[in-house]
Amino acid sequence: MNRTTISLIAGTAALAAVTGFAALSAPGASGADTAKAAAELPVERTSLLCPGPSTSDIADTSYTSFTPVTKGAGSGGKGELQAATEQAADGSGTGGKTDGKKSGKKKTGSADKAAKPVLAPKEPGKPVTGDTSGSDTPAYVGTAEGGYAPGWTVQETTEVAAGSGRGLQGVNCTAPDTSFWFPGASTDASRTDYVHLTNPDDSAAVVDIEIYGKDGSLQSTVGEGITVPPHSTDPVLLSTLTDEKQANLTVHVNVRSGRVGAAVQSLDDKIGGDWLAASTDPAGSLVLPGIPKDATSVRLIAFTPGDADADLKVRLASPSGLITPAGSETLHVKAGMTTAVDLGPVTRGEAGSLVLTPTAESAPVVAALRVVRGKGDHQETAFIPATSPVGTRATAADNSGKGSTLSLTAPTRTAQVKVTASAGSEGGTAASKTYTIKAGTTQSVDAPVPAGLKGTYALTVETLSGGPVYGSRTLSATEEGVPGFTIQTLPDDRGTVAVPRADQDLSVLQK
Repeated sequence: MNRTTISLIAGTAALAAVTGFAALSAPGASGADTAKAAAELPVERTSLLCPGPSTSDIADTSYTSFTPVTKGAGSGGKGELQAATEQAADGSGTGGKTDGKKSGKKKTGSADKAAKPVLAPKEPGKPVTGDTSGSDTPAYVGTAEGGYAPGWTVQETTEVAAGSGRGLQGVNCTAPDTSFWFPGASTDASRTDYVHLTNPDDSAAVVDIEIYGKDGSLQSTVGEGITVPPHSTDPVLLSTLTDEKQANLTVHVNVRSGRVGAAVQSLDDKIGGDWLAASTDPAGSLVLPGIPKDATSVRLIAFTPGDADADLKVRLASPSGLITPAGSETLHVKAGMTTAVDLGPVTRGEAGSLVLTPTAESAPVVAALRVVRGKGDHQETAFIPATSPVGTRATAADNSGKGSTLSLTAPTRTAQVKVTASAGSEGGTAASKTYTIKAGTTQSVDAPVPAGLKGTYALTVETLSGGPVYGSRTLSATEEGVPGFTIQTLPDDRGTVAVPRADQDLSVLQK
């Protein structure tokens, strides 16, 4: 074999370890050969994007960064979270600012605040925190390399004491991508929803924002061809894209060129607000985990992007097993139209997860839940999007000794998981517990807490055996009688990638 072929294969394997590509095979190799040759290696570089947290002058935001210890990961590398403009190679950029015209939101970002990273992780296995306050906190771009990259997680948590969207708002900073689905957005009179678009790259991104209501697509030329400049963020006010006022919408962020991070910030005048993270990709069956036991109102919003209708069986995975909510046994979702159904206090005092399965052959769907706690003037809102399984490992950062609830569900088969509480950000020793989640149930587990905890810690969930496990973490903080809370789902952290072993791939090509 010539030296060029060897270099090409070695380079391809290195690319997979950096980018997370999971499907590589040599020409002529069979599926069995590839399976034998593949090895799980830690990723070597990853990026995360955190949206600008708030327009409120009394907002207090914390950022928590955590990288779990990963076998085989290098000891070197670094990770840091900087204002978007600080990522520009030539020092130019917009400072995370917008012109305020299309977005309806005042400029975000500050050159003074962007002078240094808001946080820089010091070692895998130990969280690092950073804090900001006020309305000019910018969007952040995070990069991690070497031993800091596999499974890197950053949580953005904001407390807003008063005004529209008051309460606790939280979001996991997300990797850049080219397509995002957000069932659960709204242009209702009481709602102010922003679609935050953050571009981490050196070239502009071009984005279409498509909106679907109860009768289908809402036509809007304003949402077409939105240009997001390099190293900047654009919070687009949803109500500027359509004149229609609808309580339940599905938003599709479709990137024509480049890539962005996207999240929807939902602010309500009466019942608080939170971040709506993207639903998992359209699928026939979906799981929405971790409805709090004291939820007073739960609304399911679903959408099918295809040309065929979807018929779904609706079930609640409770602590004792799968049950069917009375009056909401099935859900019919018309093609291209957003469907919503109010489930009321569906958990009835017990934590649960919603499981959607097709009644027969059915079109793929996306879905999310709007969850309300409290009553009267003391209500707060959070969202639970459909999510993918925990898989090999998933992490929730920014936990304290009180106010964190971990919910795990195994919808099809009994599974065993290991939950590890990391060392604290300011001190403490890691601790682990193993749990068995019975088929068809949701368990709010009594998660371990680091011994001698000081500061915040991360919870890492690993699947040991059995069927797929889905999870979420709820943060709670009651202020002046308002039960503030936010929920983050726990999809696989994609900290490792399957890479073919070079020796077996090379033998295939030796003719």
